[in-house]
Amino acid sequence: MKTVRQIVTKAVIAKGKKRTESSEVLSPPNTPSSILGCWVINHSCQPKKQGRFVEVTGKFDINVWYAHHDHSKTSVFTETIHYTDRIKLHFRDKDSTGEEVHVRVLQQPNCTEAIIIEKGTKFQVTVERELLAEVVGETTICIEVQNDDFEEDWTFEESSSSPSVHASLSKDSDPSSSL
Repeated sequence: MKTVRQIVTKAVIAKGKKRTESSEVLSPPNTPSSILGCWVINHSCQPKKQGRFVEVTGKFDINVWYAHHDHSKTSVFTETIHYTDRIKLHFRDKDSTGEEVHVRVLQQPNCTEAIIIEKGTKFQVTVERELLAEVVGETTICIEVQNDDFEEDWTFEESSSSPSVHASLSKDSDPSSSL
């Protein structure tokens, strides 16, 4: 007798991925002579499901090390950038309950280019990042249940007992007393 059972479990029911490249314009307090380095740190983000999308709000700090006053001094300029990425979801299951939204950072925000613009008074920094959103929800899976007489095929290697075990059991003594 074969029957089918339904099991309710949690599984990934939707996913989406987005790569973003943005240009940020920064205004340092001193007129830059040259850019000596640029890096992005302190990234954090928070996901929220909105219909068929996940909206990720986040922030990161851009640090630009630059020379100013005709290359006689250096400073590090830091600015916090806030962003919102909207990630389209691709669903496996349409209806679900108890949904949880998770976001994984596949590529941390990273500076790909930093240049001086607007007559040498500002920085333009290009930043790339990549995020993966997953929605976990309750879904139903079906399994086939076999009758009670069903036994899974197993293969066993024949093993032999050690001679000392056979010797102790072959004596006329009680087997439990040899322990």
